Formats: sequence, structure tokens, C-alpha cells
Amino acid sequence: MTKDLWEYRSKKMRCETCMFFVAKIDETGIGRCRRNAPTLKGWPAIFPADWCGDHKLYLPIPLENANA
Repeated sequence: MTKDLWEYRSKKMRCETCMFFVAKIDETGIGRCRRNAPTLKGWPAIFPADWCGDHKLYLPIPLENANA
């Protein structure tokens, strides 16, 4: 069996660190992925520990640099 090359890299690429992840307000821990347009069933429900290939790291822009 070969070693999983994504074993450690995927820890930083989870949905909880993605700019498209929107957490629900309740205590379930489930969130919504806003990467693509919603379907007839709405936005996909995801867990913070999930991951996909479309991850984009959420880095907020400081307000002093927002208009630059």
C-alpha cells in the first residue's frame, strides 16, 4: 500500500478554512458551500472537516488596504 501524499496537505485545505464555506448559526456544525450556484435543493450541506479540489484559502483583507 502506498502512502497518501495528501495526508497532511488536506488538513489545511478543509472547508472550514475555505472562503466559500458559510457556517450555519445552529449547533450542528454543518455549513453550506457557496462555490457554485445553488441547485433546486439549495446550497450543498457540508461539514467543516470536508474538503474538495476547489478550496480557496480565506484571507481577509485588512481595512486599511481595502481601497488600495
